Amino acid sequence: MKPHGKSVGSTPAPAPPPAPSARTVPTSEAMARSRDAARLSALSGQGAVSHAIRVLCVDDHAVLVEGLKAQFAIDGRIEVVGRLASAAGLVEEVQRVKADAVLLDIEMPGPDAFESADRLRRACPDVRVIVLSAHIRDGFISASFAAGACAYFAKSDEPEDIVSGVYQVMHRRSETFLLGPKVRERCQVRQPNGAALSAGQTPSNSSLGLVGAPTSLLQSLSAREAEILRLIGKGLSRHRIAAELCRSVKTIDGHQDRILRKLGISTRADLMRFAIREGLAQA
Repeated sequence: MKPHGKSVGSTPAPAPPPAPSARTVPTSEAMARSRDAARLSALSGQGAVSHAIRVLCVDDHAVLVEGLKAQFAIDGRIEVVGRLASAAGLVEEVQRVKADAVLLDIEMPGPDAFESADRLRRACPDVRVIVLSAHIRDGFISASFAAGACAYFAKSDEPEDIVSGVYQVMHRRSETFLLGPKVRERCQVRQPNGAALSAGQTPSNSSLGLVGAPTSLLQSLSAREAEILRLIGKGLSRHRIAAELCRSVKTIDGHQDRILRKLGISTRADLMRFAIREGLAQA
């Protein structure tokens, strides 16, 4: 007689494997946003903003500002809450729109942008200033830091880099001074340890920033060397410079050699280009 129930020695049929769930491969942009969100969460207890970053644009080029507004809207983490065509009334406008950060051009009609940034630092110490300039000059970088700015970006930097810069400024330590990609490509500044940061070289302590004051290579020059550099930028020959300063040509050559060494420049032609870029030829 066969026993009731299961057959002796029978093996239960295996359960079918679970159907594979649909998986979305994250894009590089999504992964970057995820990292940023994690960083924001980690910093939420350290004074970092937890809302969309409110930015006031201070620039007399309306087209540039509209382009940035569009890029910020795509990113979603930054909101332009106002625009000024000059630095006049900067402190009052920052307070009115409750801005977290200011994108500041430094060559506009009206009040001096560096003085305005310094007044803003004193009146609203929690507001971060990011310089956005068409000109990349060592002297401008140092002046921006001295005025209380947290970063220096070029208008020729990619919009995505400017977006990233705004976000990083709001979530880094306040003593970190950020340099945009095009600034790092073209400028020569000194790191806090005194080492020269040549054009295109990345700061040793971060991908974008210097901790502490950036020191312009121009600051390494004596008053006489700075004057000679200015005259070189104006296109004066060695003999003309010697006559202008009532010195011998040999003395001028000695000064020029020291200028070349201090600035890390190899030829007189490059020295002239450097002086022009720094605006010394206009003085």
